[in-house]
Amino acid sequence: MAEQQQDVETLKRRGRRRLVGAVALVLLAVIVLPMVFDPEPRQSAPPASARIPGENETPFKPKAKPEPKPEPKAEAKAEPKPQPKPEAKAEPKPKAEPKPAPNPEFVVQVGAFNNPDGVIAQLAAAKIPYFTEPVHGKDLTRVRAGPFPTQDAADKALEKLRGMGLKPGPVTTKSG
Repeated sequence: MAEQQQDVETLKRRGRRRLVGAVALVLLAVIVLPMVFDPEPRQSAPPASARIPGENETPFKPKAKPEPKPEPKAEAKAEPKPQPKPEAKAEPKPKAEPKPAPNPEFVVQVGAFNNPDGVIAQLAAAKIPYFTEPVHGKDLTRVRAGPFPTQDAADKALEKLRGMGLKPGPVTTKSG
């Protein structure tokens, strides 16, 4: 019986060794063999980076496209004939005088009104020149005092308008 007991222990040891060997072979097959037989190694893609500008940063400005270079023109092979030099000196051309800038006209905005009739009557009674303009997209009429030929005349009209109890805007130049 001792011999049979010894044979059982030996068989158990051999079985455990075979089991450990089999597990090692399976792990080797699962881990190493795919790496060996993979035709192209896997490469991780580089991370994509994107920068989003903040609200307070300068706006995007595209790069300027380079201007196309002019193509060389085909030159005639004929030699130019020498031209005789004039003996008399040419008089210098008189320089064109710059045109004087038109005198700006000055205006004072009196206000924008739904019904400007009362203000217009006040301006007419005070003998202050005025004109009206419709305000685009609204049912308002803009009333302006002027145009005045000088800043000084516009300033005087501004003081007169304030004295009438109105709240006029600053003196500006009349646009086109």
